[in-house]
Amino acid sequence: MNILRHIFFWFILCFALNLYADKMPTISPVAVVVVDGTETSVTSHSDSAPLDVKFLANAENVDGWTAYYEWRFTHEEETQPYLIRYEENTSYRFTRAGLHNIVLYATFTRGDEVVTFTEEYWAYELPLKIIISESKLEFPNAFSPNDDGINDVYKAKEGFQSLVEFHAYIFNRWGQKIYEWTDPAGGWDGTFNGKPVKQGVYFVLVEAKGADGRKYKIRKDVNLLRGFNEGGTTTITDY
Repeated sequence: MNILRHIFFWFILCFALNLYADKMPTISPVAVVVVDGTETSVTSHSDSAPLDVKFLANAENVDGWTAYYEWRFTHEEETQPYLIRYEENTSYRFTRAGLHNIVLYATFTRGDEVVTFTEEYWAYELPLKIIISESKLEFPNAFSPNDDGINDVYKAKEGFQSLVEFHAYIFNRWGQKIYEWTDPAGGWDGTFNGKPVKQGVYFVLVEAKGADGRKYKIRKDVNLLRGFNEGGTTTITDY
């Protein structure tokens, strides 16, 4: 009987301790990124710059507690944070290549009670990781705006990435600027003032900057082949 009573009281004590523990504040930080048009919560993510990321503390059991939040952003090449934010949830646009470690220091107080998630907590937890790729940018030598749905627009080659600045210009043989664009995903459709230009050689100038600090200044001839048929045996990607 004494043994049963001891077990019963031990069970009640454990239940009370667990109930109290469940009421203590907790955090579960995540990064929220857009993947294929859908917001997704992650703890690690690799992508091209510029990259917009939301950070959520996911704090629970905080009613009645006073909260203090401190997001710390550190680059792999540095030991000190390059950015500190004090909101519960925050957002940041990443424009620098490399690995970024993000941690959330949180302190909760209630009277004399203090719950902290700082150095000791992050000594055992992995930081959130955002990895920004090195930049890449290349342009072809020709295109064929003949409305066949293939190579109709002069633009950067597939695979461009991590460009934080971009400006491209098209000139004719007399040096007249006939088109420009600032979105690396954009391009020139072979028109000027809404009308198709003649087949021939034009000139492109591209000035851009990568998230890794690399500066691009591309100057090259552009062969506009209006009568070219992509269904033929000749390719025009790089001649």
